[in-house]
Amino acid sequence: MKLQTLHTGDRWFTAANVTLLSVIAAISLFPLYYVFIVSFTDPDEYFHKGFVLFPETWSLISYRYILSTKSFINAIGISGFLATVGTLLSLIVTSAFSYTLSRKRLQGRKILMLMVLLTTLFQPGIIPNYLLVRELGLINSIWSLIVPVLTSGWYVLLMKGFYDSIPESLEEAATMDGCNDITAWLRIVLPLSLPAMAAFGLFYAVAYWNTFFHAILYINKHELWPLQVLLQNMLIDASTASGGSAALELTAEQQIPSETLKMAAVVVATIPILLVYPFLQKHFAKGAMVGSVKE
Repeated sequence: MKLQTLHTGDRWFTAANVTLLSVIAAISLFPLYYVFIVSFTDPDEYFHKGFVLFPETWSLISYRYILSTKSFINAIGISGFLATVGTLLSLIVTSAFSYTLSRKRLQGRKILMLMVLLTTLFQPGIIPNYLLVRELGLINSIWSLIVPVLTSGWYVLLMKGFYDSIPESLEEAATMDGCNDITAWLRIVLPLSLPAMAAFGLFYAVAYWNTFFHAILYINKHELWPLQVLLQNMLIDASTASGGSAALELTAEQQIPSETLKMAAVVVATIPILLVYPFLQKHFAKGAMVGSVKE
């Protein structure tokens, strides 16, 4: 009898947990659903209703409009450049530096490790970073969004933990076959580190694609804005995406509400990262645990 009562209590507890978590999930997902739905809502329907949970008429007018504007396409190109070139350069620098620190024969290895560790504990702040970028002549340059954040001390330490788990006998065998350190890194180590590269590549790509704060600090020209900065300005002023009063006149003629334009822009800014993840999922689960366990 007591066992039956215990099982009944467990079922009620499980049901309550499932109900509560379902409600929380619904509340959390509703804003995403609403953004998606409004972006595909016909402008006339949105004008009449103002609040749409499921559109009677689906439309791509908002997407066609924002994707035909020069500033929006330019911002997508800049964010795409940051997410591809920036990620590639960051992976090269992080991987090479981590592999170097993992070799015990490196002179001054402990000092370098301490310096890397200090960067994870202390940050110089906004003003020193800005002065450095200015002295390098990178103000109003797209490289100001890549060079200062080319690598991360935390990522270096994590990837070093991964390289520590690779047997040194592999490198010794490569050396006997005539490979130098760079060749051994390219031909032996990198192919073995695909899970780590996939995980950190996704981290870097998301960070570069979502570049916002550094762009506000270092970029003063509107034509060099990445997508997230343009999107933020669109949420404040719907005319920003198309470049001024002419866009407002065009919007008025086509009767496109600014809300549907904003929602469409948010969806376009989100989709690329959502599309990248399935291709990296194979390696991501393994790579996410990089450096956590040393074999």
